[in-house]
Amino acid sequence: MDIALLLTILLIIFISTLTRSTFGFGDALIAMPLLVLFIDIKIATPLIALIAFFIAFSILIKNWKKVEFKSAWRLIVASLIGIPIGLWYLEDVNENIIKLILGIIILIFAIYNLVKPKLIQLKTEKFAWLFGFFAGILGGAYNTNGPPIVIYSSLKKWNPQNFRATLQGYFFTTGILLIISHGIAGNFTSEVLTYFAYCLPIVLIAVIIGARLNKKIPVQRFHKYIYLILIALGILLIFNSFQNLI
Repeated sequence: MDIALLLTILLIIFISTLTRSTFGFGDALIAMPLLVLFIDIKIATPLIALIAFFIAFSILIKNWKKVEFKSAWRLIVASLIGIPIGLWYLEDVNENIIKLILGIIILIFAIYNLVKPKLIQLKTEKFAWLFGFFAGILGGAYNTNGPPIVIYSSLKKWNPQNFRATLQGYFFTTGILLIISHGIAGNFTSEVLTYFAYCLPIVLIAVIIGARLNKKIPVQRFHKYIYLILIALGILLIFNSFQNLI
């Protein structure tokens, strides 16, 4: 194995895991576009699925009591309902158009909340059904179930610890289905598992550092950071969709 290539991959995984451990999401947003520059997407995709599942598991071990279960179980059940709909009924819809619309919605939402952060707050868990359902549809069709869940969590105005833990509860559960799917498809090749083994120590270090950073970020500043990350996600989705449509 090329040492320079391995070190590059480990650096990418460290940065993406640190982001996920600190804020609760964002690892795939960082890792996937960078990894495919160096390794085949057939290796990068199952590798990130394994790492994301391991991150969620590692965080939940010590933080499961901080999960907002009233919202989490609704998000998960609604997503499970939405996933088959995304798989079977949205196959003919242009993926880039959906991502373009999603990117615009995320961008508007994030900018709006940066300008008027106290204007909107969800007081009830019933909206979890709606956000979870759309997350499932997007996840089933385009593997982009994260944005609706992050938006819902930010609208609940949870503190950094609850925000982070609840997202992991959701991603851990839905990640099981993803792992099973990759396993059935035979995507966990020896090369993927070798990379995963090398990444594990780096992931554990990043999870520990991220946990400490998460506890030190004030609530108001934390949500500003979330909106800034969402802006980056929205811009990236818009840019990629335009690039593929042209």
